[in-house]
Amino acid sequence: MKIVVASKNPVKIEAVQKGFKSYFNDITVESVLVDSGVSEQPGTDDETLTGAINRVKAARNQIYDADYWVAIEGGIQANEKDVHAFAWVVIYSAGKYGEARTASFVLPKKIAHLVAGGMELGVANDMVFNETNSKQKNGAVGLLTHNQIDRVELYRAGVVLALIPFVNQGLY
Repeated sequence: MKIVVASKNPVKIEAVQKGFKSYFNDITVESVLVDSGVSEQPGTDDETLTGAINRVKAARNQIYDADYWVAIEGGIQANEKDVHAFAWVVIYSAGKYGEARTASFVLPKKIAHLVAGGMELGVANDMVFNETNSKQKNGAVGLLTHNQIDRVELYRAGVVLALIPFVNQGLY
């Protein structure tokens, strides 16, 4: 089974591999760099989902011969008191989409302020935590949970949930 991941980020590739291995044995994963068509740091739930859908479509346009195409788009959503971080996972196969949103968590005020000012979340995390390229490592969730949950695990769970329509054929 061939799976195309719409990202070159090693965290997202590993999360997709682990998520698919929850259900399937013989998989190969290929990655492709595509544009989301949304802001570098999506600022709403809807924009984040749109970015993931756009990435899946762009990946399908670049690589036609796969069984599944997967995109993971990280985003934020502000409410009246906090800013939450999360990701949308979108999977496409055989005319059907599976979608799932990961768990969300509240960003510290200092990071939320930087992101509200236009900074991408990964850059803000690196600045506050004195890290380098944390978005391709443990990410905000890993830094804030002291690596109890890292980005791979957060995204892996989303991949497993987005696969629900594909592993329950008679129900969807």
